[in-house]
Amino acid sequence: GKSRIIESDDNSRYHRFLRLFYHLSLFDHSSAYKGLRTEYFWRKTLISLIPITEDNFIEAFNLKLAKGQEEYVSHPIRSLAQAYVYRNQCQPFGIYADEKMVGYVMVIYDYDIPEYDIWHMMIDESQQGKGYGKAALEQVIEYIKTKPFGDSCRIALTCNKNNFIARKLYEGIGFSATGVEDEDEVELVLNIE
Repeated sequence: GKSRIIESDDNSRYHRFLRLFYHLSLFDHSSAYKGLRTEYFWRKTLISLIPITEDNFIEAFNLKLAKGQEEYVSHPIRSLAQAYVYRNQCQPFGIYADEKMVGYVMVIYDYDIPEYDIWHMMIDESQQGKGYGKAALEQVIEYIKTKPFGDSCRIALTCNKNNFIARKLYEGIGFSATGVEDEDEVELVLNIE
């Protein structure tokens, strides 16, 4: 069946409170967001984006790509090295299902364009096919809407031409190809309010 967000009356009130708290807390990116979870119930599993810190970076290192996916996405070890270099303009996240890290994604702000970029999104090989990627991507977009690094409304990412599953996910959320290609990578963009 199709995945959907589960909301009871209590969860709906909790959800509204969490969104309000989330938006009020993100004015100071460097301190307010640390430790704050964006929480959604996805197939009765709590999906959270939690910033990568010294407390959970080893969990990110232990994530595994499925066979053949290495050509599509970098492992979090490489991505976290880039996050260190670009630390004043990016935020790496662990994607959690309940209390277990099941994936990784990084948001980076490109001041030159300007735009928000989604880099290295991946779900552990043992956790794929459960809807976690879509749930996490929706949360990443909500995070970017708070404009933690700059005022751009443009979100860009690249996808390998042969990664049909990821491209279908991105286009299903609303991303569209720009026509810009770099070797095997295709650029997709979503404009937000």
